[in-house]
Amino acid sequence: MNIQADLTPPLPEGRWALFLDIDGTLLEHAAHPDAVSVSEELRVLLQRIERRLDGALAFITGRSIAAVDHLFDPLKLRIAGLYGLEHRLLPDGKIEAADEPADMAALADEIELELASKAVYVERKGPVLAIHTRAAPQLLARATELVEAALARLPQGYRVIAGNAGVELMPLEAAKGAAIRRFMQLDPFTGRRPVFLGDDTSDENGFDTVNAAGGISIRVKPQGETAARFAIEDVASALAWLEANFGEPATQTASRNLVA
Repeated sequence: MNIQADLTPPLPEGRWALFLDIDGTLLEHAAHPDAVSVSEELRVLLQRIERRLDGALAFITGRSIAAVDHLFDPLKLRIAGLYGLEHRLLPDGKIEAADEPADMAALADEIELELASKAVYVERKGPVLAIHTRAAPQLLARATELVEAALARLPQGYRVIAGNAGVELMPLEAAKGAAIRRFMQLDPFTGRRPVFLGDDTSDENGFDTVNAAGGISIRVKPQGETAARFAIEDVASALAWLEANFGEPATQTASRNLVA
């Protein structure tokens, strides 16, 4: 749907499960994924939300779990990394990891050879290859051309996802919606209504899943058509909305409006 600028009531009382994208949702994007940092205030907020939701909070991200743990250290949460190809179902639990297939490694080597010296960052995330063009937007079309051409050389079962400032190649089973469904079948998520905040094309599958479950889908900084039913204008507003709706006891919650 195309989101319109109509104000809606704040999040109603209920038993909620919260799923959060990271880059562009909790943290502003940077030219290089390693250039972002997490404030102590954000760590504390996420700890408070996790306690209030009795643990029903999880990251749903394209980053690897190792990268997220490094970024948020010492905080560890439940998480689906690499769009659901990696999981940690408990904050202190075992990581179900994903390795880099040989064919993806060879392709990454080739793309790095052409683009890595031109302010484009080629990120190798196991079975996911991400090409970041935020520092060189004029090369987005070429990066997209390269990964689309690579589909014919790879085994069946891969797809290309174009983002706001880059393009990714990943297995078909890498889907944020599937990761959300998996969590929703487990304690402490089961029986709750899901809320998912994301900001990019790769989050649309998650919005569809949450909508089908009767939950709340929110896109940060929406651009054009989206499956999300609500919008928040920027990262700062998203953090304020989380604080207002999940960071305080219900009796003290300040109303924060979504855009429908």
